[in-house]
Amino acid sequence: MRPTACLALADGSLFYGMGFGATGQTVAELCFNTAMTGYQEIMTDPSYAGQIVTFTFPHIGNTGTNPQDDETADPVAAGMVVKWMPTDPSNWRNVQPISEWLAARGRIAIGGIDTRRLTRAIRQQGAPHVALAHDPDGNFDIEALINAAREFAGLEGMDLAREVTCAQSYRWDEMRWAWPDGYPQQTDPKHKVVAIDYGAKRNILRCLASAGCDVTVLPATATYEDIMAHSPDGVFLSNGPGDPAATGEYAVPMIRDVLDKTDLPVFGICLGHQMLALTLGAKTIKMSHGHHGANHPVKDNDTGKVEITSMNHGFAVDAQTLPKGVVETHVSLFDGSNCGIRMEGRPVWSVQHHPEASPGPQDSYYLFERFAAAMQDKKSAVEPA
Repeated sequence: MRPTACLALADGSLFYGMGFGATGQTVAELCFNTAMTGYQEIMTDPSYAGQIVTFTFPHIGNTGTNPQDDETADPVAAGMVVKWMPTDPSNWRNVQPISEWLAARGRIAIGGIDTRRLTRAIRQQGAPHVALAHDPDGNFDIEALINAAREFAGLEGMDLAREVTCAQSYRWDEMRWAWPDGYPQQTDPKHKVVAIDYGAKRNILRCLASAGCDVTVLPATATYEDIMAHSPDGVFLSNGPGDPAATGEYAVPMIRDVLDKTDLPVFGICLGHQMLALTLGAKTIKMSHGHHGANHPVKDNDTGKVEITSMNHGFAVDAQTLPKGVVETHVSLFDGSNCGIRMEGRPVWSVQHHPEASPGPQDSYYLFERFAAAMQDKKSAVEPA
């Protein structure tokens, strides 16, 4: 059969396959994800803005899609690369085949690709800039595709949090999924939390609600005054895409005000972890091909425990730049990169991995409980005897 999709790398490498989903062309950074499940959650994770995802597991799409698994309203990843073309979905939760789901949301996908070869190239040469085209007639301007990939600016210096954040504040009370009722509502919250949305996943907000939090979500550009207007018991810094140094231009001053003017507990995940690190004086670096998967071992330096975690980041905190008074709490056992920090003597900490994604499946959920406990401890300390 004549190929109906083409993936062109900036170095001139070409991968032909069969297109599905939307038609057209898109440019992005190419990464790979090693997770065996959760493709819908991955495609709708705002941290993948500006990226096309290569799935190393060959059978993607065989359980279809359903609204409950979306992490945001629409896919954020620019495209999808898979080994085998998706088959008809076979799962009782399926609502829509993935090809139709992608097409309805304007996302291009390509199947029939040697994903092992492609993944090996990413690992050896770093995350490349690519152009992905889908034309049912199989007509491609190869030179134009390669040039488009070469002209892509890349993620360094890009503030993508502004593009994926919420337009206005909103309340969240939905808790984690439970059989048989789905997502229950939090009706008896104990703590008021302001969550800054740099690209927040819904399941993070659900975990906060399940830990007893009344969650108010504010846009990425929220100021210190915006936060304090809600009289929170704690501040949460969410995950998100792009270069942390670019987002930090407006996020760091706000976080610094929270740390300097209050003693509120602060908890960050992923980009929120990087924002906290920048605020405390550390630096971030671009990784070669990043960490993307649901099988990443992370060591808790405080306890010695190893957690199996989900990760999705192309930038990392440089542990060598952590200042005095900031402790490295978690490290990746794949490459030794930083995965967590905390301030000495204060309930302020963050992690690079995603405790809400439950790959362990509950290895890291204690972090949400720790956040709730810190807020309770602060309340207990000020209550009269």
